[in-house]
Amino acid sequence: MITLAVDCMGGDFGPSVTLVACRQFLDTHPDCAVVLVGLPEALAEFSHARAKVVAATEVVAMDDAVEVALRKKKDSSMRVAIQQVKDGVAHAAVSAGNTGALMAIARYLLKTLDGIDRPAIATQLPNAKGGATTVLDLGANVDCSAAHLLQFAVMGSALVSVLSDEANPAVGLLNIGEEVIKGGEVIKKAGELLRSAANSGDLNFYGNVEGNDIFKGTTPIVVCDGFVGNITLKASEGLASMVGGFLKEEFSRNIFTKVAAIFAYPVLSAFKSRVDHRRYNGAALLGLRGLVFKSHGSADALAFEHALIRAYDAARHNLLDRVQARIAHAAPLLRGADMLPASLEAPPLNQ
Repeated sequence: MITLAVDCMGGDFGPSVTLVACRQFLDTHPDCAVVLVGLPEALAEFSHARAKVVAATEVVAMDDAVEVALRKKKDSSMRVAIQQVKDGVAHAAVSAGNTGALMAIARYLLKTLDGIDRPAIATQLPNAKGGATTVLDLGANVDCSAAHLLQFAVMGSALVSVLSDEANPAVGLLNIGEEVIKGGEVIKKAGELLRSAANSGDLNFYGNVEGNDIFKGTTPIVVCDGFVGNITLKASEGLASMVGGFLKEEFSRNIFTKVAAIFAYPVLSAFKSRVDHRRYNGAALLGLRGLVFKSHGSADALAFEHALIRAYDAARHNLLDRVQARIAHAAPLLRGADMLPASLEAPPLNQ
């Protein structure tokens, strides 16, 4: 039985979305249970044989500063949900709440794995091959060193090996061109480290890839810093919204466009479903000593259910053990990589 701890209060819509998604998820996953964390009055009417409620007295707002969430709201639904993972009650935690707060609290409670300096956010984006490309980091780390990008690549490889049948998936380094000489100094150094990792058997490094390769599906994994990754994520979500708007507009025009739209609808509808970001919702916070998944803050019930499914799949396939095994294998290379200057290192999280 896989148990997920759910921050029911997080996100733009809170229990009105999370509880609906939890019920749908439980109905289709008989081998799973959920721990619903939130204000008791908000969860009072939910009842299911495989669900239990754990009370929290506070809620982390979407605009709360990280300091407030970490230091002052110590009984928030977000923190209590992650505590369930730390205590061994749940295999993974899922939240649609404030991303910065979630990362800070998860890092403080669970700590990072040996050999990992900064956790990364990883999610999947649809590609032209009918599958998905895993991209990381998506916003947790704006300033990254070459060593951090190497760590992301190792963790991303473990994630994709769990979610697919590829034992050694290829990794691409996002750059402004395929040539080795392209990019800034950090990217060039990262390329050197990734090639060394490939030579030592720690990675299957494809080489540099460009932005369009993400959606072509050139490599199942693409590594970049959080600034570039977050922009890429938001651009892909904009594409899905544009396709949905196009379909709606075409059906509202004159009779000729309506007829044309009717014939084209099956193809357009399939494409819309393919690029629907809700079906790829659920980003893994990799590098922690526990599984935590981040749902989009504006997720509806369908999207949040997919985040639950991703957390369930990760727990069922022992993602944490696989990440640890890959990091242990690559430890000599990770230890030898140059890190950022001390001025750019993430500040420690003290209680």
